[in-house]
Amino acid sequence: MSGDAAPALASQRFRAEREASWRALEALLDVAEKRSARALSDADLAALPGLYRATLSALSVARATSLDGDLVGYLESLSARAYFFVYGVRGGGWRRIIGFFRREWPAAAAALAAETLVSALLMAAGVLVGYLLVSGDPAWFAAFVPADLAGGRDFQASAASLQKTLGGGQSALAIMSAFLFTHNAQIAIAAFALGFAFGVPTALLLIYTGCMVGAFFALFVARGLGIELGGWLMIHGTTELLAVIIAGAAGLRIGRAMVFPGRLPRLAAAQAAGRLAATAMIGVVLMLLVAGLLEGFARQLVTDTVLRYAIAGLMLTGWLTYLYLPRAAR
Repeated sequence: MSGDAAPALASQRFRAEREASWRALEALLDVAEKRSARALSDADLAALPGLYRATLSALSVARATSLDGDLVGYLESLSARAYFFVYGVRGGGWRRIIGFFRREWPAAAAALAAETLVSALLMAAGVLVGYLLVSGDPAWFAAFVPADLAGGRDFQASAASLQKTLGGGQSALAIMSAFLFTHNAQIAIAAFALGFAFGVPTALLLIYTGCMVGAFFALFVARGLGIELGGWLMIHGTTELLAVIIAGAAGLRIGRAMVFPGRLPRLAAAQAAGRLAATAMIGVVLMLLVAGLLEGFARQLVTDTVLRYAIAGLMLTGWLTYLYLPRAAR
């Protein structure tokens, strides 16, 4: 038998043994692509993943044994078609969006519950540290609060001038909303992105963010305005700070996967954590948008402290119920 005949015979034998499953997969894909997935029976849908895996196995063998290029090309094309059907996004865009809000976002938040608790504790520790340090020595205030964020609210300001900053007014709604949204969005994204460094920078950023909040409270409490500041801050802060906490939790999950990958290879564990964290981060961006609206409009238009606290409590209850309330569909 010649050198060219042997590979050809092996390719023919290989095709004869497995071609039936490839043709079955191709026929199902033709129906689904020309009509829709609904045209397939339950038995067809159940058979698809097995046929797909069998085709991938055949492709792997064909490549490893250097079978003819036409066969390898056919299997590659068939595998790609099957992949996008089995794992790709099917259904309209609206169905995908609804599925995200009904299942994917709450499920991701619930899966990050342990990291979210740790993230919240780190931020709370920062609030306590910032408050105690600034209360003991006002010089610490400038170390925690950048001048552009302080906006003249420092220990040189009088109680009357600080009181005015807690009021309403619409003169700078758009500017205030845009600036603070950008600032806190940067913190949230950084808390997430820095998770790859074993979560340490994420933890430090959460503590620092808490220190800023604690420093502000130390300033306003010293002027007898602590309760008023709480209403001014929390009307949007229950949404905004919760978003930062969840972003921190996403970063901590990636960091934990890097340090403790479990049974998976470290890279695979980090990739799995990254997919979960990315889903949560889409929700974080939406929360920051809501916080920006509350910050730019509700906080400026609602000047009553009690009503501000009521809105803050309502928003926090709504978020916690939506993200963490057990549901049968999950």
